[in-house]
Amino acid sequence: MAKDDTRSGAGAARGTGGAGAGAPPGPTKAEPPKAEPPEAEPQEIRLADPVELARAIASIAERSQRIVAEFLQRRSGQPAAAIADPLNIGSAFFEMTTRLMSNPARLVQAQLSLWQSYMQLWQTTTKRFMGETAEPVIAPGVDDRRFKDQAWEENAVFDYIKQSYLLTARWLQATVKDVEGLDDRTARKVDFYTRQFVDAIAPSNFVMTNPEVLRSTLETGGENLINGLHNLLDDLERGQGKLSIKMTDEQAFEVGRNIAVTPGKVVFQTDLMQLVQYAPLTKEVGKRPLLVVPPWINKFYILDLREKNSFVKWAVEQGHTVFVVSWVNPDAALAHKTFEDYMVEGILAALEAMRAATGERRANVIGYCLGGTLLAATLAYLAEAQDDRVASATFFTAMVDFKEAGELSVFIDEEQLRHLESKMTADGYLDGRSMATTFNMLRANDLIWSFVVNNYLLGKDPFPFDLLYWNSDSTRMPAAMHSFYLRKMYQENKLAEPGGIALKGVPIDLRKVALPTFILATREDHIAPWRSTYAATRIYRGPVTFCLAASGHIAGVVNPPAARKYGHWALEGGANPPTPEEWLQQATQHPGSWWPRWHDFAKAHWDGMVPARVPGDGQLAAIEDAPGSYVKVRATA
Repeated sequence: MAKDDTRSGAGAARGTGGAGAGAPPGPTKAEPPKAEPPEAEPQEIRLADPVELARAIASIAERSQRIVAEFLQRRSGQPAAAIADPLNIGSAFFEMTTRLMSNPARLVQAQLSLWQSYMQLWQTTTKRFMGETAEPVIAPGVDDRRFKDQAWEENAVFDYIKQSYLLTARWLQATVKDVEGLDDRTARKVDFYTRQFVDAIAPSNFVMTNPEVLRSTLETGGENLINGLHNLLDDLERGQGKLSIKMTDEQAFEVGRNIAVTPGKVVFQTDLMQLVQYAPLTKEVGKRPLLVVPPWINKFYILDLREKNSFVKWAVEQGHTVFVVSWVNPDAALAHKTFEDYMVEGILAALEAMRAATGERRANVIGYCLGGTLLAATLAYLAEAQDDRVASATFFTAMVDFKEAGELSVFIDEEQLRHLESKMTADGYLDGRSMATTFNMLRANDLIWSFVVNNYLLGKDPFPFDLLYWNSDSTRMPAAMHSFYLRKMYQENKLAEPGGIALKGVPIDLRKVALPTFILATREDHIAPWRSTYAATRIYRGPVTFCLAASGHIAGVVNPPAARKYGHWALEGGANPPTPEEWLQQATQHPGSWWPRWHDFAKAHWDGMVPARVPGDGQLAAIEDAPGSYVKVRATA
């Protein structure tokens, strides 16, 4: 939605004022510098135009009233929520508090520790006010961008605010983490939501305690806050009463125009997916084609964002005949689709279509995240049928043993699942925004609060960023499939259990997967922790190559060689040791991307070379140009 015309020109105003505004010119060559620098003239405070301000406030009031009225109207037709605490936070914190209060000595010790830290902070701050230098009591992490403004360090008041917050945050998180007697699930939930609270109360999130926001408010006469209110209302309107934070300039990108532009054709489709075959960029290609199975929890073009960081294009350049599954963005009509349907109408259908397109029965297959979990289940199903159509398997940040599922397990307990299933039963699917919010909470400072400050307090528009555009392009989950996935994988961990899951009536066992396998994990992954993905090396019976990349779930995977970023670890020869810690001790760190290492693995399973294949020249006619129509369907509120 376009910004309201009443918004005043903060962009122009930002060029005025600021540090040194109005100061006299510096000395000329004929006049040597003075011993004492001239005093800066008082900074001019720009007052907002009263007419513009009145018009903006009237517009905000009118839009606010309309949004609230529309939200209440929608809510009036909905039944009252059956569960007052859908995230089941209250019981976890009640148990934590009960156990904490049962040990008053430890509580007193924690309080004394906090007061000692504060006393030390007061002493160092007093020294600073007296003109002395003093080392900080506590400092933010090197990757903490909340306190990047120089005033947090140079101004004694803001330095005190920053350090007192960091001390309190450290104390809060340490106190709840040290409570004895909590089961692991409750302890993780308490720790996670304590961190959410700590992140929310950071002084950078408030006007009066953020020096950058205060400076902008003075320089623009408050126009930043007016603009911020407009941004807030835009986000509420787009979310139909629910806050939908805008992370990037969504008008700057279009799927098929400037992202997901690697040439190719859709050559096959089912209700659940379109199969994209990419045009060759070499005269010869590996005989066995490559199938990429992305997660359906978000869209496949994370692997084909731009030419400079497209894994798809790079793989085509190396001589792979690349096919990618583009999952549908399901609506209520597909509510009945199951995890098994995703196997049958997804991977198995794609393998058959690839045989028709290339004449090759066997293929190399990649599964990314949830697509990797599906691939593992499919391989176990094929093993039961003694079907060897998959020559090699690659897993990108994919879990098959969910015993230690990381922070996402915080959202999986019986109360939350029942609440989620009731919503999915009513709608037929899980709203993509709910899933997006869950993932954003895993990195709240980067994916929530930084945009609150930028969009609402500073009144700025977010920058164009392809990765954040993809992150905002959410997908829905069919009710039947998603309920099965959450219960059988996250809650019950049945996939890792022999016979724990049956597909097409066949109990499957991952231990029967005996083909060459490449497993990629990323060291800072909050979604598929690398130590959990390592568990697969103890399950599969075939030769397993494990590779650990630096960075996280997305940046660690989308790491083209030309970028010369994020290194990786690999074990040169020998069997994988029993534990991930032993593996890391024995592994060698290498600079740069892991992509070439994977290509060497995949190339070993090409089975020779053949002339390049053009999409549509086989038994399958081209349906439409890549990236296809399924990927362009956006979830609406």
